[in-house]
Amino acid sequence: MQGRVAVVCASTTGLGAAVAEALGAAGAKVVVTGRRGDVASEVASRLPAAAGVGVDLLAPGGTDRLVDFAETVFGPVDIMVLNGPGPRAGRIIEVGEEELGEAVDSLVTVHHRLLARVLPHMRGQGWGRVLAIGSSAVVAPISDLALSGIGRAALASYLKMLATEVAPDGVTVNMLLPGRIRTERVERIDAERALRSGRPLAAERAASAEAIPARRYGAPAEFGAVAAFLCGAPASYVTGSAVRCDGGASPVL
Repeated sequence: MQGRVAVVCASTTGLGAAVAEALGAAGAKVVVTGRRGDVASEVASRLPAAAGVGVDLLAPGGTDRLVDFAETVFGPVDIMVLNGPGPRAGRIIEVGEEELGEAVDSLVTVHHRLLARVLPHMRGQGWGRVLAIGSSAVVAPISDLALSGIGRAALASYLKMLATEVAPDGVTVNMLLPGRIRTERVERIDAERALRSGRPLAAERAASAEAIPARRYGAPAEFGAVAAFLCGAPASYVTGSAVRCDGGASPVL
């Protein structure tokens, strides 16, 4: 992907940062995004060719500001990595009506706005990559991550339909589903579960790892490597897929 322009949403920490690093190492020009511009710029400074921008995608005009920045600094966007902060943890019976709307807005509506801006260029040039960072909850619901599962499942359906429509134009659309990857968000979820169960945090993490066939959490760099493959030329025949990176944890094929 040498010289391709990639935008990675919510890429100052966690899985987004891991994907930005992997795309940068593969030769892409990367736009690092986050609500804090100083942090985005600091992350970008560690990549071979990157620029950081502070933007709240949920704010009015936020998506336009991001795409305008990318086009001004590097040119039209070839690779769009959709990502966003996950909704709060909680079970379905604890979910409020307003939170349902917020989950869909943050995980579907915002991404629809971004794609409306970048897809015309991708389709016009006959090459493009759309990759969404999802969750294994898309294929196997996680009881205490109800809002995340609802929002990301809706996004998965949206992307599957989109993939069918843009495939003739050389644009691939996929979702990458992480399992237990050692990020700050996963550490927070582990701490919340430990608090609810009354178990020590170390015991909670050990139990979570034991439930994974690989018997460990994944490393962010491992996730980033799969993302880079899906965004590159060798994956041109992979589209409309939900690819899991979860150490075998999901109980479905």
